[in-house]
Amino acid sequence: MKLRMTLAAAALALAAPIASAPAAGPADYRARLPQEEVVYFVLPDRFANGDPRNDRGGIKGDRLKTGFDPAGKGFYHGGDLKGLTARLDYIQGLGATAVWFAPVFKNKPVQGPAGDESAGYHGYWITDFTQVDPHFGTNAEFKAFVDAAHARGMKVYMDIVANHTADVIQYREISKIGYPYRSKANYPFSRRNGVGGAPINGTFGDDSDPSPANWSQMTDPNFAYTPFVPKGEETVKVPAWLNDPMFYHNRGNTDWVGESAVYGDFVGLDDLATENPRVVAGFIDIYASWIDRFGVDGFRIDTAKHVNPEFWQAFVPAMLERAMARGIPNFHIFGEVATGEFDPALLAGWTRKAGLPSNLDFAFAVSAVGAASGTKGTDQLARLFDDDVLYEGGVKGALIQPTFLGNHDAGRFAMFLQQMNPKIDSEELLGRTMLGHAMLLGLRGVPVIYYGDEQGFIGKGGDQLARQDMFASKVAVYNEQNLVGTSATTATDNYHTQHPLYRLIAELSAVRRATPALTSGRSVVRMSSDKPGLFVVSRFDPVTGREVVLAFNTSNRMQSERISVSAHSLEFTPLAGQCSPAAQAPGSYTVTLPPLGFAWCAAKD
Repeated sequence: MKLRMTLAAAALALAAPIASAPAAGPADYRARLPQEEVVYFVLPDRFANGDPRNDRGGIKGDRLKTGFDPAGKGFYHGGDLKGLTARLDYIQGLGATAVWFAPVFKNKPVQGPAGDESAGYHGYWITDFTQVDPHFGTNAEFKAFVDAAHARGMKVYMDIVANHTADVIQYREISKIGYPYRSKANYPFSRRNGVGGAPINGTFGDDSDPSPANWSQMTDPNFAYTPFVPKGEETVKVPAWLNDPMFYHNRGNTDWVGESAVYGDFVGLDDLATENPRVVAGFIDIYASWIDRFGVDGFRIDTAKHVNPEFWQAFVPAMLERAMARGIPNFHIFGEVATGEFDPALLAGWTRKAGLPSNLDFAFAVSAVGAASGTKGTDQLARLFDDDVLYEGGVKGALIQPTFLGNHDAGRFAMFLQQMNPKIDSEELLGRTMLGHAMLLGLRGVPVIYYGDEQGFIGKGGDQLARQDMFASKVAVYNEQNLVGTSATTATDNYHTQHPLYRLIAELSAVRRATPALTSGRSVVRMSSDKPGLFVVSRFDPVTGREVVLAFNTSNRMQSERISVSAHSLEFTPLAGQCSPAAQAPGSYTVTLPPLGFAWCAAKD
């Protein structure tokens, strides 16, 4: 009975009446607000190989030189900008209006200790901030991609890094346990190698003082460790000022707690001294150039919480000003303030103390995954909306927080569902995956689809285990796993527009784009519980006040309840799923859903 009912829920979602939305045209895409987008997040290396000639990045040698090994999950696989451009039909067909991709700047091809090397396929080991990595193509091909997206009315969001560069700088001090963090208290800027060391750096007071007079005294980087650049790598970083150890913290590896979370090297990556006015000005110049040259529409900021807030207070206004001058009025900046916990206050705090307009909504991910899994209630998800007042701009500020279900670091949504339900069968897994995406696309925030989720990718973990190829893969650990909603595996191409998840996301994205209440409307929670069951939210058109009722059944049983609605909402029409045509009385509406079902019901004007 359970299997039959779950199948019915999946069929209901696909057979539901769906309102259509006109595709965005090239003339109006700049006018769209951030909350009006549906974002597709992709790792270029894993999406499509448009030009095999650049697979090795123009480098000769084995995989430890070129970084290319399509059978190694931690190496380049051949995806590039040409491939991404050629597949824009597929991405736009999914309903995405914006593409966010992992960094495409030139990276150190390979790094890591002997026997544990991996490649910079992910883009976060940057050496040259001014050009595209040759594994992905050229600056001209990047421009061709941006122009092609804009011609379709789609926006382009770059993933940027200011916290660190590739691991180039080394320390003279040799330790069997690596390079543990050395604090400012024990290794102050004013002494060489500890409080008892020789005085250095003149009258330099503290790095919280941004004045030129103060920073002119900072001349010696040897306060904690003795940093040096290995022979042959003295000029590897671009712009050239990045090669000077003076512009880095040089305090050893972070332990992720307290001071070291900002000042420590991120697993060996060279941690920039973002308190230094020269570094601030340098990164403003770097990223303003990408706006000027290519007209990109937004930045996702990697490791934002590992940078001092004062840096963002200067950087964000400068980027918004440059974008406005370039004719980009709705430039969207969102940071990564990573947390595996339900902590809206942490996320909201960075919109206030650092001036970050928005952050990836980890609190939404935690609560939505828990609710959709059926192993937790929906009360935490309801709490999310209560905490929206904490954001800069309050409830309106919460509308531009990008929401997601899984990502390239923590892992995929379907994997979380499996982990939380070890005995889940394939039909229920499909039903719960569909239910979670219905939540993502209906509830407040800017929905982000992680590439491959629409093809049923699952994965066995985070990081490298969640970064499968869309084209035919040669990675054994990827290919041995079944996918959700299909008999296919990653051993073959996966660009199937008839996959049930692709179809569902495309259909619900169209409804979202056509319904102002779902992009910009305030939210009122109508029903939640500490157990699986009905979760109901009303959203209201910001202009007309028209109510849209979003109902989700997170349980394996039929649910039917009366909920409170606006007294003016008397008749309803379905946007998705099956809806009762009328209220039972002014202010009272009955919601009936099958197991794992959902319905979006709009009050008639």
